Amino acid sequence: MTASVRANFLPEQRFIPLRPALQEHLTKIGDAIAPANFLSICDEILLKLLTDTFERVSADEGSIWLLDEGKQNLVVAYNSGPNSDKIVGFKQPLNKGIVSLVVASERAFIESNVYKNSKYSADLDEKLHNTTYAMIAVPLYFLSQVRGVISCVQLFDVLVQQGEPVPAGETPRGFKPQHLVAIQTASAVIKDLIDYRLLGTAVGWNRR
Repeated sequence: MTASVRANFLPEQRFIPLRPALQEHLTKIGDAIAPANFLSICDEILLKLLTDTFERVSADEGSIWLLDEGKQNLVVAYNSGPNSDKIVGFKQPLNKGIVSLVVASERAFIESNVYKNSKYSADLDEKLHNTTYAMIAVPLYFLSQVRGVISCVQLFDVLVQQGEPVPAGETPRGFKPQHLVAIQTASAVIKDLIDYRLLGTAVGWNRR
């Protein structure tokens, strides 16, 4: 077996004085990205990676939530499901729901029977007449900041009996730890893809 050789590259000294100016420009770019224009920095490869991961973990659908300009709400910027036209643009205040907790804590979340969790917000379920059984939610970073959340869900049908939801059909299998790892990995790759694209834009590599 041949031993691998590690490539070791040092910073180019000519570029070091330019680092503060580049960082300042990237910060401005990051601040200009909003839920309404987020998809313009995403290409087909990025979205296919995400949808393939949702499918691989047996999610019924998944979403990208972004902080709005005032950092008061999370807004759905992308959804992979059949009701995406009703979901994209949905706002959830940062003081409500599990996705908001994920942004605040910068910690991932996975749970079955999530509809029973007192911290779960059913506002979107009620809008779509759905019930969420299981959820994964992980922070989404790019340009060195948490910018939102990637979430995916499994849905099921319920009946309300004596004021309590009761399963009305087959219960989903729920998500497992390896499914959480898959979504976290997708989030990390998406971060790198977005960072690379925005860096390329900043230095003139990308011309659109």
